[in-house]
Amino acid sequence: MMPDVMVVGNMDGRGGCCTGTILRRPKRVWLLITVSRLKLLSALLVGLLLIPLAASGEIISRAVHECQGCHTGMSHPVVKQATLEGCISCHAENEVRLGRGHTDDQWPLSAHGAQANEDEKFSAGMGVPMRYDGTKIGSQPNEMVLIPAGVFTMGSDERLPDEGPAHQVTLPTYWLDRYEVTNAQYKQFIDATNRKSPRHFENRTFPKQMADHPVVYVSWYDARDYCEWAGKRLPTEAEWEKGARGSDGRRYPWGDKFEMTRANMPQRWNTLKQAGSTTPVGAFESGVSPFGLYDMSGNVWEWTSSWYKAHPGNKKLTENYGETYKVLKGGSWWNCSFYRCGASAPAFNRSFFLRSTRNKSFGFRCAKSAEGG
Repeated sequence: MMPDVMVVGNMDGRGGCCTGTILRRPKRVWLLITVSRLKLLSALLVGLLLIPLAASGEIISRAVHECQGCHTGMSHPVVKQATLEGCISCHAENEVRLGRGHTDDQWPLSAHGAQANEDEKFSAGMGVPMRYDGTKIGSQPNEMVLIPAGVFTMGSDERLPDEGPAHQVTLPTYWLDRYEVTNAQYKQFIDATNRKSPRHFENRTFPKQMADHPVVYVSWYDARDYCEWAGKRLPTEAEWEKGARGSDGRRYPWGDKFEMTRANMPQRWNTLKQAGSTTPVGAFESGVSPFGLYDMSGNVWEWTSSWYKAHPGNKKLTENYGETYKVLKGGSWWNCSFYRCGASAPAFNRSFFLRSTRNKSFGFRCAKSAEGG
């Protein structure tokens, strides 16, 4: 028997609405729609609204895979396996709209043929193209910059509770890498030690034309061991922050005014309407710190040797303080709003993760005591 009312719908191709035909019993006019029919209509409409998501199933699947790759094992205190749906709700809409996945397409130039045009498109503020053959930095451990002894202002009273209070810290003279450790440099380490290669490497080598991009998908242990292999060590949080902001208490490495052409930050990629990527180390000459250090804001978060603990005088305690998580500094190209992290560009910003965490926005640079220890 034909049902009293039936809606036959088809997507209109835009994923936002549908067209439909109402079939009715012959010679019978319904003046009221009963509750049961409302339920039927609601179910059909819900089904139709889910069609665009289903059509993007492959992209969503890849997004889940990426979230799992980063967060499985509770690598961050606010992220558990149960929140993977939250990851999708936060990230998938933009990925679907851009027509690219959340994982393998993190390098936006790989999807385009006209290299010169793409380099021009992405290179605002950069002194080098996004990708190029060979290396301008070299594959040996980074050159280092001597940071003089003295007092600097650490922390801030402006924003997040864990960033304050602003306080004075005195450090001895020490050395800090001018650049973040690159793919080419890290390859020397894994070849010499037979260590497992990072996730984005293939056949134990880095992606083509990305020798000078910062190495990513490295855990705290990976970073520590590379620095030790190179005769160095990871910087403390205080050493890193002084290297980034100097002794005048500035907000960003270049000063107090936010400018997205000075660093590789999420705002840059949002403006370009692209998914985002790392950039070659040292690409942003105008974003250099007072001591001549590059990429101290953006590009990749950088591991430090410090535990995530409260700054002296901080009265807003949290159960996350202690010797469970390590501090990362500097922010990255990736939008971390999922963690309610706020803008990541300021030099006093702090992030904290388990030492085993690896993802596509974590890297590092090394330090060394002036005495050589």
